[in-house]
Amino acid sequence: MDTEETASGTGLKLIIQIPCFNEEQTLPATLADLPRQVEGFSCVEWLVIDDGSEDKTSQIASDLGVDHVLRITRNRGLANAFMTGLDASLKAGADVIVNTDADNQYDGACIPDLVAPILAGEADLVIGERPIEAVDDFSPLKKRLQRLGSSIVRTFSATDVRDAASGFRAFSRSTAIRTQVFGKYSYTMETIVQAGWEGLRIVGVDVAVNPATRPSRLVKSIPRYIWRSAQTILRSFALYKPLRFFLAIGLGPFLISAVLVLRWFYLHVLTDDQASRVPSLVGAAMMFLLAVLIWMFGFLADLLSVNRRILSDSRVMLRTQELDRRAESQRAGHLD
Repeated sequence: MDTEETASGTGLKLIIQIPCFNEEQTLPATLADLPRQVEGFSCVEWLVIDDGSEDKTSQIASDLGVDHVLRITRNRGLANAFMTGLDASLKAGADVIVNTDADNQYDGACIPDLVAPILAGEADLVIGERPIEAVDDFSPLKKRLQRLGSSIVRTFSATDVRDAASGFRAFSRSTAIRTQVFGKYSYTMETIVQAGWEGLRIVGVDVAVNPATRPSRLVKSIPRYIWRSAQTILRSFALYKPLRFFLAIGLGPFLISAVLVLRWFYLHVLTDDQASRVPSLVGAAMMFLLAVLIWMFGFLADLLSVNRRILSDSRVMLRTQELDRRAESQRAGHLD
């Protein structure tokens, strides 16, 4: 985004996207909470992604004046709906994209605060950080899990994000173009790890939340949520930092090998025990070879990640050119 244009806000378009699945009951309140004018933008549009809903979500969105209603024929999950929304928002000419939830969890009045760091040229991705400790709808266990999950994501992504699970966030146009989600469960943690890996500027801003309107669909059970979140974090770490990931895994068998060798050395050399202790040496050799094999996988994966970065940069360049051509065609058609 051009610096002068960002500062003035002239001609900038903001699109607020809302992934939905069977949200006919909560969508009206969510839309009523969203702004139609935001300082710094000449145009604010809404986009609803109906992820195969079985109710009247799409009809209600159209009736309530949503600018873009995109219906996916069958439910494919939140991550897919999120990415589909980013793609549609970019094609619609968005300069900044805000993602929010359809259950009216986040206070729409906080959107100007959410986009402000991007307009000021200080951030590429802005995370709306909820007052976790003050949210009465969160159980003590859920609050502890939120803190733990965010701490792990901060470590893996080398960022300062305090609320990694927040879906209330703003993307600059260039960041939205770069964003990819490979998991199917959610996008929140993976996109932060990716942004940190890409060296993007991530800023967190405090946002308010509304009272809960329904139970969370992502957290149907605590054990399942922990398991799927752990999968997402580990997959993201392996994908974006493969050498460190495999080095950490290989450290386990290497330490076991070292302990077995030290045990053999102590018993066979420093004491009068004359037993051969061959099983210990065999076990140590196997563990050492396993560690080396894992580290070799890490080295190869790291080489592949360099190639993936090149492909990602090529994808971004081609995608940018495609969107620029599309914008030029739309302007030319409008002028005609």
